[in-house]
Amino acid sequence: MSVALIILAVVVGGALLIGIYAISVYNTLVRQRNEAEEAFKTIDVFLKQRYDLIPNVVNTVKGYAQHESGTLEKVIQARNVAMAAGGHDGGMAEAGLATALKSVFALAEQYPDLKANTEFSKLQDTLTQIEEGIQRARRYYNATARAMNDAVQTFPNNIIAGMFNFKAMDYFDVDEASKENVVVSFD
Repeated sequence: MSVALIILAVVVGGALLIGIYAISVYNTLVRQRNEAEEAFKTIDVFLKQRYDLIPNVVNTVKGYAQHESGTLEKVIQARNVAMAAGGHDGGMAEAGLATALKSVFALAEQYPDLKANTEFSKLQDTLTQIEEGIQRARRYYNATARAMNDAVQTFPNNIIAGMFNFKAMDYFDVDEASKENVVVSFD
């Protein structure tokens, strides 16, 4: 065999290996992006359930706490802002809504009749389940976003990711204000 034929075989073999590697990385990036997008859509499903439940909670509380309309209006405003924000930019709006909802349930502590109301109790339990689902979905989304970011940003994957315009994904963060306890004052 001639030297030229050996060099050609090595070049073709190397190009074939690089091509197989590039296809493998591309397919991995596509799967990770799709998994992260699906995880984000799961958050959307839970948020929709929460948005649908909030008017029922507010209407139930209105009957018992007529003079607390300011608190209830803030919940509705926060709901509307969160619904309008949507998408990956909705994290801050969602945090505001979560804080407003905490204030409604803190308010319920001041009204024993409301607290004993079975409809309110069911709404509160359902909302608690939805909030837990949102937290699980956010954690899962953030894990899939991290995997995608690792794949997009590490060498040599970043070369292939750049060629096919794969981008790092944003995390679904919660702001510091929503982590604080809610204080309800009746002064």
